[in-house]
Amino acid sequence: MMILGLVSWMQPVHGYDVRRELLSWSADKWANIQPGSIYHALRKLTDDGLLREVTTEQVGSRPARTTYEITPAGQEEFNDLLRGYWWEIKPGNDPFFAALAFLPALPREEAAAALRNRAAQLRVANDGVEVAAEKGWLREKPPHVTWMFELMVARNEGEIAWCDWVAGLIESGVSYVSETMPKHPGWQRWRKQVEQ
Repeated sequence: MMILGLVSWMQPVHGYDVRRELLSWSADKWANIQPGSIYHALRKLTDDGLLREVTTEQVGSRPARTTYEITPAGQEEFNDLLRGYWWEIKPGNDPFFAALAFLPALPREEAAAALRNRAAQLRVANDGVEVAAEKGWLREKPPHVTWMFELMVARNEGEIAWCDWVAGLIESGVSYVSETMPKHPGWQRWRKQVEQ
């Protein structure tokens, strides 16, 4: 969606300009778009008929640059994705949830320490956004991009509070090992280490 949207907005546009714009938005940090994958994505979207190559030109010994435009099918795909992401809740795929499912596999002290560490890392991320705002970096962005970073900070604040709360519960000795789980040897071993 990001690449289709940028081509639609900036067309005709070189892949280099799409890459530069995505990096200026720090999309590699929040949209999981790695700079090296952009050219591959442009070629794939072209192969799929969602983009078209307008020209390819080479100046001197520099690498050839291809200029892209969005096709009607690509514009329709972009519009569908954009509206889908705006109007539907899509759960994130955070690996932390998989780790949390196995909370009893960690000793109590380590689980609490890990949660406190996660909260500290989220605070550092929020501090980084605050520094960027103070240095004017965020003022250089369109307002909606600034709002996006503010949303990230608000989400982090919620998770920080949750991590601190759950770490406190664990440290206080609250049981988090279900009595109704099947009596597999691994579960029994985890229960013993948590209840110590």
